[in-house]
Amino acid sequence: MGNFASMKETNRLIIYLVLTFALTWTYDFLVVKPIVAEQGYGTGLIPQLVVAAMMFFPALCVLLTRLFTKEGFKNSQLTLNFGKGRTRYYFIAWFLPAVLMSLGAVAYFLIFPGRFDSAHTYIIQQNAELGVTMTPEQMKTNILTGLFAAILLSPILNIVTCFGEEWGWRGYMMPKLLGKMKFLPAVLIGGFIWGLWHAPIIAMGHNYGTDYAGAPWTGIAMMCLFCIVLGTLLTYWSVKAGNCWPAIIGHGAVNGFAGSPLFFIAENNHTLLGPSAAGIIGGSALIVAAIVVIIIQTRQERKAVVIE
Repeated sequence: MGNFASMKETNRLIIYLVLTFALTWTYDFLVVKPIVAEQGYGTGLIPQLVVAAMMFFPALCVLLTRLFTKEGFKNSQLTLNFGKGRTRYYFIAWFLPAVLMSLGAVAYFLIFPGRFDSAHTYIIQQNAELGVTMTPEQMKTNILTGLFAAILLSPILNIVTCFGEEWGWRGYMMPKLLGKMKFLPAVLIGGFIWGLWHAPIIAMGHNYGTDYAGAPWTGIAMMCLFCIVLGTLLTYWSVKAGNCWPAIIGHGAVNGFAGSPLFFIAENNHTLLGPSAAGIIGGSALIVAAIVVIIIQTRQERKAVVIE
């Protein structure tokens, strides 16, 4: 009976992943790619909207999988739990990403001090090309206001789109992987899958542009690493809270704050290294946090085996 149930869960996971990749990649190539080819990536409202719409496919495929396999909606990972020891993970997911991404940006600019510009010259020039004129003082005020809003409001402003992804990845995929294997292999496999799902838009210029060594393959590999790291944290917080809301909150916090270090670059020189958290140095504090989480969870798994 146990093997049959396990096989059933495996089949559901496979159906979910096939649906998610098939529908999303079809959308990417038929809808996103032509628009990006015509208007450029992230340079206008329409490209941004069509890319944001991509985030709803994982949740849509949860619905389709649950209905198609007659799984129903038990254990949907949506019930908020504020029990003892759980509430803190909602707050951790809300505020810790900004701290970690800021530390990563500081590390990047310490290693590459020539790429830091406190006068925000590059950003001011970019705005001027769009017809928006600002003095350095005005830009500083806007940046400070934006950073404050990003920390406090990003999880709320991004809750709909991030729900679209996280009900799929942390609300469906990860519980099924964790039901079959330990934490470390689960987050490695789940993070790689999540990163690979982004491959078409990475090739179009998402996060890294198109002018870097080894493009687009190094960008896709870097995205997989970033998703393994971030996915580790989001999964851990969700497991501890008993639902996927910390992942939704944390994903929203990351999306809202991730571009903030770019306000301080001297020119358009952000790369696979940083300063945003999607770069190896910009994401260094996230990497350290993920390693700590893996160590903690691995120790807890070993203790559980000893007790049994």
